[in-house]
Amino acid sequence: MKYTQLGRTGLKVSRLVLGTMNFGPVTDEAESHAIMDAALDAGVNFFDTANVYGWGENKGRTEQILGSWFAKGGDRRDKVVLGTKVYANMATGGEPWPNQDKLSALNIRRAVDASLARLGTDYIDLYQFHHIDRSTPWDEIWQAIDVLIQQGKILYAGSSNFAGWNIAQANETAQRRSSYGLVSEQCLYNLAERRAEMEVIPAAQAYGLGVIPWSPLHGGLLGGAIRREREGGAKRAVSGRSADALADAQQRAQIQAYEDLLDKHGLEPGETALAWLLTRPGVTGPIVGPRTADQLASALRAAELELADELLASLDEVFPGPGPSPEAFAW
Repeated sequence: MKYTQLGRTGLKVSRLVLGTMNFGPVTDEAESHAIMDAALDAGVNFFDTANVYGWGENKGRTEQILGSWFAKGGDRRDKVVLGTKVYANMATGGEPWPNQDKLSALNIRRAVDASLARLGTDYIDLYQFHHIDRSTPWDEIWQAIDVLIQQGKILYAGSSNFAGWNIAQANETAQRRSSYGLVSEQCLYNLAERRAEMEVIPAAQAYGLGVIPWSPLHGGLLGGAIRREREGGAKRAVSGRSADALADAQQRAQIQAYEDLLDKHGLEPGETALAWLLTRPGVTGPIVGPRTADQLASALRAAELELADELLASLDEVFPGPGPSPEAFAW
């Protein structure tokens, strides 16, 4: 496994990030533990979760599964760079009570303590804002984060689903306060969805944030969706984002061209999509969310895959990026 620094920090993290959103809702606790063991054995040291994972009445269940895995010992917690998130409403029934969500100092204080209890640890390496809170001033947010850092409950703060100007606003405010600011941005970014290249990724690079792409296969669309559809494979290939895209003639033709190109090179679509992200400027590592051990093994192969310049150029022809801002929409 290859490692890199997380943004401008001295923290070394693996080029693949183990996403845990499936742990609990899709993958049971025993198999989740087996996947985490296999990932750690392969050198993956960066695990990502969120307080809301588990969803519905089971919010927090995923953090609990990580906590029971850490409790097995064997230096598991010490070897893992652990990221979780705050923002979501954590009420499990009825109307939410005020201050049970978003980024007020009160909710941040409550949410971090609840996550620590579920995770069975006394600190979180990367505490991420799951969404921008338009109603809470950044001075309040950074005051709360600085207190948590001083208490040793978190080490770094990151963002997720922020616009480029949100990143700038957050880190300019942090700089005025002599706070460290955001060190990472977790965003939707893949071959089929490249809008982040216009402003989010340039802003992240300018402020020293590592970029952590989520949905690297665009909901399965880049994982051989047409091939699986033709072979009568997994339901995942013909549902949600994949189904919507494949129902559109233009997008279907684009995915077909992608799969035909990789067939010519003897490459697997999903592994190539992950490997492509690892070539992109500013990217720390994509989040892979395996439901099974076999899916983890495929992601690990992608981390070792070298893509030729000719293939990279061909991929740009199939999935052209938007170009830099402002030239993408102006002269």
